Amino acid sequence: MPSDQFTIYSSRKIITMCPSQPEASHVAVKDGRVLGVGTLQELQGWGDHRIDDTFANKVIMPGLIEAHSHATGGGMWQFPYVGYYDRPDYTGKVWKGCRSFDEVVAALQAVERTLTDPHEPLIAWGVDPIYFGTEKLGREHLDRVSTTRPVAVIHMSIHLMGANTATLNDCGIFDDCTIEGVTRNEDGSLHGELVEFAAMGPILKKYGFWDALTTEKAIRSFGQEAFRAGCTTAADMGLTDFSNPELIANYVRTTRESLFPIRLLVAYGPPFIKKPFVEAVEFAPEIMRHGHDKMMFGPMKIFLDGSIQGGSGRMLPPYYFHDAHNGAWNSTPEQVDEQVYEIMRRGYQVHCHCNGDEASEAFINAVQKTLNRIPAADHRAGMQHAQMLREDQFKRMKALGICVNFFSNHIYYWGDAHYAKTMGPERANRMDPCGSAIRHGIPFAFHSDCGITPINPLFTGWCAVNRVTASGRVLGERERISVSDALYAMTLGAAYTMKVDHLIGSIECGKLADFTILEEDPLAVEPMRLKDIKVWGTVLGGRVQPIPV
Repeated sequence: MPSDQFTIYSSRKIITMCPSQPEASHVAVKDGRVLGVGTLQELQGWGDHRIDDTFANKVIMPGLIEAHSHATGGGMWQFPYVGYYDRPDYTGKVWKGCRSFDEVVAALQAVERTLTDPHEPLIAWGVDPIYFGTEKLGREHLDRVSTTRPVAVIHMSIHLMGANTATLNDCGIFDDCTIEGVTRNEDGSLHGELVEFAAMGPILKKYGFWDALTTEKAIRSFGQEAFRAGCTTAADMGLTDFSNPELIANYVRTTRESLFPIRLLVAYGPPFIKKPFVEAVEFAPEIMRHGHDKMMFGPMKIFLDGSIQGGSGRMLPPYYFHDAHNGAWNSTPEQVDEQVYEIMRRGYQVHCHCNGDEASEAFINAVQKTLNRIPAADHRAGMQHAQMLREDQFKRMKALGICVNFFSNHIYYWGDAHYAKTMGPERANRMDPCGSAIRHGIPFAFHSDCGITPINPLFTGWCAVNRVTASGRVLGERERISVSDALYAMTLGAAYTMKVDHLIGSIECGKLADFTILEEDPLAVEPMRLKDIKVWGTVLGGRVQPIPV
């Protein structure tokens, strides 16, 4: 094909996300970008072209954007999965869930019997004790797998872990341990549950868990999982030390592969760089110079609290339902005040992990204090997860220009538990409140936090639209949004919150030719069927990528 020739794709319908022309029948692509969108007659005027009818009976929409995930999630599949729900991996294979602690133990025992090296640690992932009553996963369960081999199971939230006695002893954790987050029984002995990264760190480091999550294979697997869900871009809000030359090299080599099927929008995390915080922020240009068109560096990511279902999210009074305890800080509000200031004063975008409403309050306060000290136009500071936002917080966020990225999958996976165990009915009914964000005019996206939950924007949108829990309960009908609002959130809304809406998020002249190809029109199906729409494949920078059957 001559270099000056372009391609015109026909479609049953093109959803553009561009208000001046919301729908069209044809889109022209040249050199990886959109040349124009409209009718065939309008586009033929651009010159020499060929017509491609591959999508003539399909629906084209802007490439789906997973707004908060972790490329490390691809590496999780190197370890046995023992989560509650059945779950597809990056090849499409579905792994059966474990519906009790006995099933978790039995699955681990089966794996243990296949290991020939008696000293090889057995690391698994995905367990979530909140589904099993009040019991916690610890030594009592995992010593049944082995009393000599280290055995550890990372919770689905990644904020907790269960370990057997051999693991604890091997990592120097004994009854006299003073590390915060090491859970104890009533008699003071070690339980085996470890809460948050200070407690889990010795185990994750000793057994090379983080290293396994950042190999080329892990990143490649994540790309496949995102692609199979119809994504053309995924925000990697990672927990990785990008000062590690080997790690950054893995990212660069993998994403530069011609067949790597998505763009990674990578968040740089100063708290996870092995340097003092300010030095880590100032090290960012050295990392960001490695970016390219399929690995774009965007915001900086910081942490406040933990996981609500794990009991480590920070809540305002009356705290947790029933027992009125509170969670844990990964960074204190005072630390985050300075972190936000140091990031924003250098012109970087800041995103902060905030699950509970006390964490959200701390981040809002930090942004306000920074804006009182320095001007920061169009900063788009982003609140990540934002499970429990209140009306007064939305009003302050609007005044301060804060965006939000909701963990809407929580409604399905943990909504029932939050209603009955952690938040109580009133607060659970307004969790992940996309409807309120629309009413207050807050720019928002939503996400899966993969590997916490499976990456699938159409499912995440289904959660925000229908707000149905795993038991079938409608959780907070007033917070439902329309399908059109959901499609916006998973395309242009996500792009805006990540400051890449000039490149992706809509189908219009000059933007990257990133499309998701659907078998049905999401605006025409019943809202409860949104998650069931089949993804045919994607187009990435003009390259057609069908999903293998």
